[in-house]
Amino acid sequence: MPVKVKSESSRTQIDVLIPAIEKDLETLPHVIDGIRKQVRHPIGQIMIVAPNRERIVELCRRKNCRFVDENKVLPITKKNINYRSKKWERSGWLFQQLLKMNGDTLGNSDYFLVIDADTVLITPHVFTEGDKTIFYCRNWSQPEYFRTYRKLLGKNPSSRSSFVTHYMLFNKSKLAQLKRRIESKHQKSWYSAIMSSMDKSKQFAFSEFETYGNFLYSMNPSGIILKKARNKSLHANAGQISTQRVATLAKKYRSLSFHKRKGYVRKTGVSNR
Repeated sequence: MPVKVKSESSRTQIDVLIPAIEKDLETLPHVIDGIRKQVRHPIGQIMIVAPNRERIVELCRRKNCRFVDENKVLPITKKNINYRSKKWERSGWLFQQLLKMNGDTLGNSDYFLVIDADTVLITPHVFTEGDKTIFYCRNWSQPEYFRTYRKLLGKNPSSRSSFVTHYMLFNKSKLAQLKRRIESKHQKSWYSAIMSSMDKSKQFAFSEFETYGNFLYSMNPSGIILKKARNKSLHANAGQISTQRVATLAKKYRSLSFHKRKGYVRKTGVSNR
């Protein structure tokens, strides 16, 4: 489905981390294919971090990806997270973000790309340029993300752009530095500090992408290159989009997000496993 276009490339090897659940299996193969066709870096491992389910493990075998049991990435699991109201359930959504933030403990490369399991790249992507990291950004965000950031790090976010755009390249050493900074300030584990700093009455109270992006920007804004994300949300099945339509969309957009899944963001009473 993704379209190939000539583009610059990078010699920086990266791993890829995709948090997923069973409901992502319809889109996930297209996400993996998009990464292999459109990411202009040598790729070490593509890691699918997910529940230990036969269908997910089989997909990893078929697509030559590494399966990682989500319950073995952190000292806590989703059962230890209570982030819900009478109207919504966000515990799995938060767990997904914490899994991403512990990606520095997985893989062998110095960098890893995180991408959502519903987002397909349709144009070539490079995430480093020399010593600089390229971030794909948008111009709006959730105010609560920044309130939590201030509580976590004691400072205001400094970027005018939002880093919340479905995928992001992490530098392992800088991510580890961020987590150490949080632990030093709060005198507890970084994930406990995040959960205690959030206003859990709010449905959108923390963003791993906003936190990491602003942390890097605050340290060295000249080391960051910002590009427009140009993401298109579609309420459709990834496999039903024709190659011709993808080619047309690729003239305007860099990626497509297929928002049919409701696993990590669901109404109370609807199963997300």
